[in-house]
Amino acid sequence: MKVGEFLPQQWTSPCGNQCTSKYSALMQIPWRVFCKKGCDCDGETWEECVEECNEICYKDPVLKDREWSAYIDRSPGADTYSLQCFHACVSGCGFKFDILSEKVDQVQPKRPPKPKPAVVPKPSATPVEHTTDSDDIPSTSA
Repeated sequence: MKVGEFLPQQWTSPCGNQCTSKYSALMQIPWRVFCKKGCDCDGETWEECVEECNEICYKDPVLKDREWSAYIDRSPGADTYSLQCFHACVSGCGFKFDILSEKVDQVQPKRPPKPKPAVVPKPSATPVEHTTDSDDIPSTSA
């Protein structure tokens, strides 16, 4: 038996191998990474793993009561990326806990709705009339 025949399987977990298979395309590398994070989560149950995916994939303030600090969170950022990250991570949880793919595909993130942006009133569009009095025109005589 050759050494190289069995070593690659020892380097990655069966869960990680399933993530690699599911997200094998080059363009899916980030989602493969998040799938493997689901495999490696600390949660001991399916529910804890899914909750950890919520934490991994969505930006939250890093510093309590400092909303701006969400920008230094290492999650993907844009809502569409966060959702793709979440589904990839949950896939890893599904592989880890032997959950049927039908159930995995139905899981949705549990995120509070984002606050609506503050509405800034627009300045009035009424044109301002400017009249010139003869007193406002400088005299050219000496």
